[in-house]
Amino acid sequence: MFAVIKTGGKQYKVAAEDEITVMTLAGEPGDVVAFDVLALFDGETSHIGAPLVAGASVAGEIVSHGRGPKVIAFKKRRRKNSRRKRGHKQDLTVVRITEFLTGGAKPAHKSASTAPAALLSQTEGTHHAAEAAAKAAGLDTSKFQKLDKAFGAPDDLEWIHGIGPGIAKKLHGVGVFHFWQVAALAPEDIAAIEHEVGFAGRADRDHWKDQARDLMAGNPPVPKTGHHHHEDHA
Repeated sequence: MFAVIKTGGKQYKVAAEDEITVMTLAGEPGDVVAFDVLALFDGETSHIGAPLVAGASVAGEIVSHGRGPKVIAFKKRRRKNSRRKRGHKQDLTVVRITEFLTGGAKPAHKSASTAPAALLSQTEGTHHAAEAAAKAAGLDTSKFQKLDKAFGAPDDLEWIHGIGPGIAKKLHGVGVFHFWQVAALAPEDIAAIEHEVGFAGRADRDHWKDQARDLMAGNPPVPKTGHHHHEDHA
């Protein structure tokens, strides 16, 4: 039996006793985490989720926390005497797959959230309050629209993988402040904003809309650490 699970904005094909390295998870070694299942195969039948397989989950035990290899980003602007070099090590968690659960069954041991507690405590209620305020002002938040200013405090767009300080500032400059705005982007909206601020292709490549929806649901696609891992190329 094997399954396709999703965590940290990525998909993994796993079987029992596999060890996988994923974006950092909350919890200590020995804690059990449960992952959503996109597809489940038991040798004879297959179950494909829409998007998730109802009642199914995959349990795993946290083995260790660590950091990935250093990645160097170097940017040079010709004839501008401008050079920038930055290094980053991504925080990672090693998980051993222990159980395949169906019918709504829960892991047998204590569980830890697959979303970092820091994110949940920092963002809890903030984006919901902003969206509620927008609706109260008569806006249809299911459709993208630019704002003259944020409703209350702007959401921290840098939680979205692919958005660093530079792009977040540019998005604010064109009236994008909240996760619900990003989640509501239509293809034509993305094209218009990319034309204005110059990050062509990044919104689709990094799945900004999906990440924004995950953040609004309290399930961050990319854990945030004390150091941003984003690279602004705009």
